[in-house]
This record gives sequence, C-alpha cells and structure tokens, in this order.
Amino acid sequence: MSLEKEIQSSIDFLNDYIDDKLDIETSATHLAKNLKLIRKEDEDKFLELLKKLPNDIFGEVVLELPDYYIKDIVQQVPKEQFKEAIEELESDDATDLMQDIEEIDQDKAKEILGTLDEQDQEEIKRLRKYAEEQAGAHMQTEVFKAFYDEKIQDALSRLRRDKQKGELENIHHLFIVDSLGRLMFSIGLEDLILFDFSKTFEEELKNREDEFQPKYIKDDESIEEAVHIFEDFDLSALPVVDYNNKLIGRITADDIHDFIQESATEQIYGLAGVDEEAEHDESITEAGKSRASWLFVNLITALFASLVIGLFDHTIESFVALAVLMPIVASMGGNAGTQTLTIMVRQLALGEVDFKNAKDAIKKELILAFSNGIIFGVLMGLIAFFWFKDIRLSLVISTSMLINLFSAGLTGATIPLLLKKLGIDPAVGSTVLLTTVTDVVGFFSFLGLATLVLL
Repeated sequence: MSLEKEIQSSIDFLNDYIDDKLDIETSATHLAKNLKLIRKEDEDKFLELLKKLPNDIFGEVVLELPDYYIKDIVQQVPKEQFKEAIEELESDDATDLMQDIEEIDQDKAKEILGTLDEQDQEEIKRLRKYAEEQAGAHMQTEVFKAFYDEKIQDALSRLRRDKQKGELENIHHLFIVDSLGRLMFSIGLEDLILFDFSKTFEEELKNREDEFQPKYIKDDESIEEAVHIFEDFDLSALPVVDYNNKLIGRITADDIHDFIQESATEQIYGLAGVDEEAEHDESITEAGKSRASWLFVNLITALFASLVIGLFDHTIESFVALAVLMPIVASMGGNAGTQTLTIMVRQLALGEVDFKNAKDAIKKELILAFSNGIIFGVLMGLIAFFWFKDIRLSLVISTSMLINLFSAGLTGATIPLLLKKLGIDPAVGSTVLLTTVTDVVGFFSFLGLATLVLL
C-alpha cells in the first residue's frame, strides 16, 4: 500500500472512531500510531483529528505520542479540553500530562491545574514532589483496598460501584489495610472469588496470613528496585507505602514496561553519543548540532592517537608492514572494549552490578579479555608470519594484541563504574573515552614494541 493510501486509511479510521462507527474496541496506542502517520504529511489534519477525540481517551493518546509533538499540541489545544482530559486520566498519567504542559507553557498549566477539583489538584501536587528516580513518581493513587475487619461482600460492592463510575481501572489485587491504613495483605482477585463473601477478611484470613503477605516498595526507594521486584516475582501491580507503612498507591506492570523502554532507549542513544530529543526534532540543524558536538569530542581524542603514531614515524618508514597491521590492533581493541562496555552499562542499569560486587564483575571481564588476547594474539601472529615471513613482527603484533585487548577489557569494565561514581550517566561519553584508550594503547604498544624489537 502506498503512503498516500495508508494516510487516507488512517484518516478514515479516525473519523469512524470519532463518529462512533466502529464496533471494535480501540486502544490509545493504536489511535496514536494512526495520528503519527497522518502528521508526517498533514500537520493540520493531525491536529484537527486529535482535538476531535473524546475526552476519555484524548489524554491517553497524547501521552502515547512522541515528546517532540507536545509543543504544538499544547499551543493548539484549548485548556478546557486538557482540563477535561486530565480529569479522565489516572493520577500518574494526569501528573505526567500536567508536567508536559508546564514544560511548554507554565501559565497554561497553572490555569488548567486551578480548574481541577481539589482532590485532583492535591494528587498531582503530591506526585510531582517525587524525584523521577523515586518509586513514588511512577505510582498511581487509585487502589482497591479494604479494611481488615470489613465484610468481603461490602468490599466487592464498593469495587463494583467504583468500576461503574470509571474510578478504578486494571484491578488485579485487593490490598488489605488496618484501621490506620497500613498495608497488611495483598489478595489476587482469582483468590478473592474463592472466599466466603459473608465473612470478614479477618475471619477468612485467620490461619492463612502467610499466604497473602504482600511484596511492596516504599515511595522514596528507587524505581529500579521496583523493576527488580516485578521481575523476581512476576507481578502485575506493586503496592507503594510511606515511611509509616501506610498504603498510598500502586505501580502497575505497564508503568514498569514504559520505564524499562525509556531507559533502554536512553542507553542506546547515550552509547552512540547522540541526543534523543534532538534526533527526533524535525529540524535537521538541531540533530546536526547534537551529533557534531560528540564528533568534535571524538576528533580531539583521535588527535591523541595520531600524536602517538607521529612519535614513531621513523619506525613506520622503516617497516611498511607496520602501517598495514596497525589498524588491526586498534580495531580489535575497540570492538572488544565495546563488548565489555555494553555489558557493564546494561548490568548497571538493571542493578545486577553495583559498587559492592563490582570487583567480581571486573575480574570476570579481565579473565575474558586476557583469554581473548591470547587466542587472537596467537592467531594474528600466525597470520603476520605467513604474510610477511618475519618472526619478530609476528611476536610484536601478538604481544600488542594481548596488551590492547586486556586494556580494552579493563577500560570497558571500569569507565561505566567511574562515571556512575561521579554521578554521570554511564551510557553517555563512555564510548568516546573507551575509543581513546584502545587507540592510544594499541598504537603505542604496537609501534613501541616494533621500535624495540625491529630497529
């Protein structure tokens, strides 16, 4: 199907959805996908259809769209529509949308916040107090909870009413709290339907308390810790408590999925030395500036490697074979270092490596680097011998290969740890530093050994 036909198909689909002509249920993600396709060719049509979306899904669709769309949306969509859409969103999504609006237009955000009811205002203000890396920043305050001495039938009736009003969504667990609101138990709905509804929770849970002990996280703990809990126990929702163990919200699996996806994207862009926001900006100039800044840094570091080569120009003139083999040493070191660097950055992001167990991780990488250095050093030495018929040259490149691969393993393992210790994102800048080390060490060891052995 041609692009023009795809766009027209998306326009027809959205018009049918807006006019309530579709018999199938459509997700915000699917609507956003069609809108993104339309925007590529017709921004006015994109905004026209977006503003016609029902308020109960408008906010969800906006949050599914890329961040670089937000500026135009905030400027073009009236504050009344944002206000009604925010009222339909769950607290965490409402807070995210308000923050997006505030970054573009603080006055408009203030006006919208002032028109919300008092409860919505308080929830948004409370969630905004958390730092982005804290679990509380990713929770929603809407939870299905019941008191320990409450009758089960009463709790289920309340759930039915809240679901009918649209106040609760994606409910998988009931959280039991005491009279002070402190978390006691977590019960999956598949277990709850087996209970005797005429009893209280206290009566039903007597002698079964160990079975429903909850996994939870404190609001000021790291969101990365929440990721580990989800992965370890395959949860659909995780209750969040305050310092008094009072239940204040929950983090759902889709929130964790979004966090992991965003983190992975940041790491990929960081390792490549490009800025995500600039890359998505439709201005080629902005993307060019972002890439050029890192290329300039790379140019400076490359000059160091060139200076090292310049120190041995006489050696290279005497043995032309060195110029042929020299790039191999640097290339192997760079690739080996990148492997180690990628593994370490990913393990740091997942929390599998920290400063407490870093010694074991570095030891493993050094063993691998040394082993590969021996294997490929011997292999390259044999190739050089059969190529140039010089045993001395063979020994030089074998030794240099071992030195550079070992150096690459050490550098690739320690640079991310050092950057994290300094409070810098390990994914940003690591590649440039690694390339500098492997090039300088590779050229210096190869040409230095050649000077000592061959001259």
